[in-house]
Amino acid sequence: MSRPALDRRAARAYLRGMTDDFETLDALGLLCPLPVLKARKRLKSMAPGAVLRLLADDPAAVVDVPHFCAEAGHALIGQDEAPDHQIYLIRKAD
Repeated sequence: MSRPALDRRAARAYLRGMTDDFETLDALGLLCPLPVLKARKRLKSMAPGAVLRLLADDPAAVVDVPHFCAEAGHALIGQDEAPDHQIYLIRKAD
């Protein structure tokens, strides 16, 4: 099954349009595998279809987060770069 390409403009627009429609997980300063493990734990407590905004500065997260989403069935709906970290938008599987 092919996944749609991530669109950074769409992710930015999505974030601008949101107020409290997502939870944020700050994984800054954590190294592999902790950002993904913490995201997995947080997503378990969230409702299906809810969105998690994950902040990470681990260089391995660029590979780990998309792989985690694909394996767990969650949708990586956005990915963006800030000056010192990455931002991932993950929609929990139904």
